[in-house]
Amino acid sequence: MSLSKAASTVSLLTLVSRIAGLVRELLIASTFGASAMTDAFNVAFRIPNLFRRLFAEGAFSQAFVPVLAASKAREGEAETKLLIDRVATLLTWALLLVCAAGVAAAPVLVWAMASGLKQEPRGFEAAVFMTRWMFPYIGFMSLVALSSGVLNTWRHFAVPAATPVLLNLAMITAAWLGAPWFKAHGIEPVYALSAGVMLGGALQLAVQVPALLRLGLLPRIGWNWAVIQAAWADPATKAIAKLMVPALLGVSVAQISLLINTQIASHLTPGSVSWLTYADRLMEFPTALLGVAIGVVLTPQLAAAKAAGDAARYSAMLDWGLRIVVLMTVPCAVALLTFAQPLVATLYHYGAFSERDVLQTTSALMGYGAGLLGLVAIKVLAPGFYASQDIKTPVRIAVVVLVITQLLNLVLVPLFQQAGLALAIGFGALINALSLLVGLVRRGSYKPAPGWALFALQVLAASALLAVFLVWAAGSVNDGWS
Repeated sequence: MSLSKAASTVSLLTLVSRIAGLVRELLIASTFGASAMTDAFNVAFRIPNLFRRLFAEGAFSQAFVPVLAASKAREGEAETKLLIDRVATLLTWALLLVCAAGVAAAPVLVWAMASGLKQEPRGFEAAVFMTRWMFPYIGFMSLVALSSGVLNTWRHFAVPAATPVLLNLAMITAAWLGAPWFKAHGIEPVYALSAGVMLGGALQLAVQVPALLRLGLLPRIGWNWAVIQAAWADPATKAIAKLMVPALLGVSVAQISLLINTQIASHLTPGSVSWLTYADRLMEFPTALLGVAIGVVLTPQLAAAKAAGDAARYSAMLDWGLRIVVLMTVPCAVALLTFAQPLVATLYHYGAFSERDVLQTTSALMGYGAGLLGLVAIKVLAPGFYASQDIKTPVRIAVVVLVITQLLNLVLVPLFQQAGLALAIGFGALINALSLLVGLVRRGSYKPAPGWALFALQVLAASALLAVFLVWAAGSVNDGWS
C-alpha cells in the first residue's frame, strides 16, 4: 500500500470518527450546555486521557513503534512476536498498578487538574466521582495503543483508524438514552457520559482482537513472576523502556501545559473549560484528518527506512508529508479565522447551548486556528526524530515551548480569557514546529525537494481568495447566526 493510499484510508476512517465525535459533542452541548457539571465531566475525562497519553499514543507509542519496526526489519516476525508478548506483559502489569492508584487518588487528581471547580462543591464532587469511574479507561486505551502499533507496523491501518468511532457511538448512546434514564431514576444525568466512556473503551479493545488473531499476533500476557522477569530482561524491552524515559518527559511537558491551562480555565467564568473543549473538538477535524493520519502512516515507514539506511527515502517521505500538511492546513486555518462564528453557531447553537456560549467558543476556536499549521506539522515532524530513536531533541524543544506558552498566557489570558489560552497554545505550536523543522534540516535528515517556493506561493494565493470569499459569506449571513 502506497503512502498516499494508506494516508487516505486513515484520513477517511478518521473523518468518520470525527463526524461521530461531532455528533457526540452536539448532543452533549444541546443536552447539557456549558455549566459547572459539564466542566466536571470534561475535567474528569481529561484526567484518564492525560495518563492515556503517557501510556498509550504518547510516550509508549513513540518508544514502541520504532523498536517494533526495526525488530521486524532485522530480526524477523517470530522474534518480533516474542517482543510483542513481552511488551504486552509488562504494560498490562503497569496499567493494573496505575489504574488502582488513580481510583484511590481521584480527589487529589481533580484538585490538581482544576481546583477552581471548588467554586461549586457539587461540581468538584461530581468530577471526583466520574474520575473514579473512568480512570480504568486508560487501561483499555493503552492496550489499544499497543494493538494499533502492531497493526500499523504490519501496514493494517483500517482497524486502528476506525476504532475511535466506537467510543463516540457509546457516548452518543449514553447522552441520548442514558441521560434521560438516569434523570428518571434520580441520578445526575451527566453521569451517563462516564458509563459511555467505559463502554467505548471496552469496545475499542475488543475490536482489535480479531485483527490480531488473523495475523497471528495476538499478545500472550504472562501472569507469573518468571515470565515477567524474562520480559524485563529482554534487550528490546529495555530499549523501549530507555526510550520511554525522555518520551515520558516530552509527553509530560505537553500534559503539564494542558494541566496548567485547565487549571487557569477552571478559575475563569464557569463554562470556560467547556468552551475550550467544544472548540478543541472542532480542531480535532484538521489535526486528526491531516496530522494524526499522516503521522500514523509515516512513523513505521520512517523507522523502516532508517533501519535500512535509506536516507533518500527517509527525506522524501518527510517532504511528502510536509507538502500535504501545507496544502491542506493553510486553507483550513483561513477558514477557522474568518468563518468561525457561523461554523460554531450552525453546529452547536441548539437546546441548552446559548448565544453567549457560541461567542465564547468562537473566540477559543479562532485562537486555536491561528496556530493550526504548527499543531498539524508537529505530527509529521516529530516522527522524523522518533523514527531515528531520538526522543531527547523533541523533548528539549517542548520544554522551551512550555515556558514560552506560559509566558504568553500571562499576557493573553487577562486580555482574552479562555481565547487567550487557545491563542497561546497556537503560537507555541508554531514555534515548536519551526524548531523541529530546523533541527531535521541541520542534521541532514530532511533535505527539502525543489519547488517549495512556487508551491507555497500557489497555496497562499488560493488561501487569500478563500479568505475573501469567507469574509463576504460570514458578513452576508451574520444576522442569521444570533
